[in-house]
Amino acid sequence: MVSVPHFGNAEMGISKDIGAEVEQFRCRVDEIFQKVDELEQKVNEVEQFYLNTSKKQQSSLKGSSIGKERDKERHFPSIKKQQQDALRWEAAAAKQMQELMQQFGTILRQITQHKWAWPFMQPVDVKGLGLHDYYEIIEKPMDFSTIKNQMEAKDGTGYKNVREIYDDVRLVFNNAMKYNDEGSDVHLMAKTLLEKFEEKWQHLLPKVTEEEKRREEEEAEAQLDIQLMREASHAKIVREISNELYEVDTHLEQLRETIVQNCRKMSTEEKRNLGTALARLSMEDLNKALDIIAQNNPGFQTLAEEVEIDIDAQSESTLWRLKFFVKDALEGRGKSAASTGGNNNNNRNNKRKREICDAIVRTAKKE
Repeated sequence: MVSVPHFGNAEMGISKDIGAEVEQFRCRVDEIFQKVDELEQKVNEVEQFYLNTSKKQQSSLKGSSIGKERDKERHFPSIKKQQQDALRWEAAAAKQMQELMQQFGTILRQITQHKWAWPFMQPVDVKGLGLHDYYEIIEKPMDFSTIKNQMEAKDGTGYKNVREIYDDVRLVFNNAMKYNDEGSDVHLMAKTLLEKFEEKWQHLLPKVTEEEKRREEEEAEAQLDIQLMREASHAKIVREISNELYEVDTHLEQLRETIVQNCRKMSTEEKRNLGTALARLSMEDLNKALDIIAQNNPGFQTLAEEVEIDIDAQSESTLWRLKFFVKDALEGRGKSAASTGGNNNNNRNNKRKREICDAIVRTAKKE
């Protein structure tokens, strides 16, 4: 197991006079790291939501009568425009439904004016007729006066569409046929009127079907607008969080640079010790160390077959960044259990590590 050295403020190049200030910087850095983690989590959550809703949208559009080309050019509606469109749609739908109900009312009048309609005009007088088993056989009693009251209701309890009225009219006759024997007059009267009603209903049905289809399409379009607006909203949040994350990263880099600028100049002995510490790094951490060197050395090739590292040629900023990184890497390595990978990868990594370490040692021996 590698012995992990402890770097105190003095060894890290931080003078006692500014030790407290640097410690404050470290606390601020930790806070920023925590903020970065929180922002990244939010970004992931929002992006996941956006992906999920996009999949749902694509799934719902399959087989839809709404043209896909029209969807591609759809703009995200504002909330105000959505409210205006919803009001217009509701008004148009209500007007169309009223027209259908008026036409249905004509059919209903024709049926109720038939000479055989009188038994069905009022609720069944269960008590007066002594029909003690009526409610055991009939679950939902219905009559034409009840239907008329429902059609004329203004308190919001009335019928919402024509099919609801149609179902209740059928229920009037079906109840009568269910309770009365097939050979009875009431059964025959109900059956005859039901057939006449169904015949007239067939003339109105195409208009009802067309209106229902139109409503479904408009409702689907409205739902799609809401979905697109939500996706746009989440996409905006993602951009805002990403921008904030970038600003936090920039601030963090500035703090790091401030700490480095407050560090004293690294001595020759410390440079030699840094070179030795670099040689202790794992291949993964060693590559990260090379990336740190490359940040201030654009011409430095981290992936080259032969790497020459001149410790003396590095800036003070780079040297202290390396020292901070080495400290964290070796401490983390000391706390975690060593793990082994495949033999082939280990052999290649060890070979490259030896080459890099030899380059570090060669430059260190020049001192």
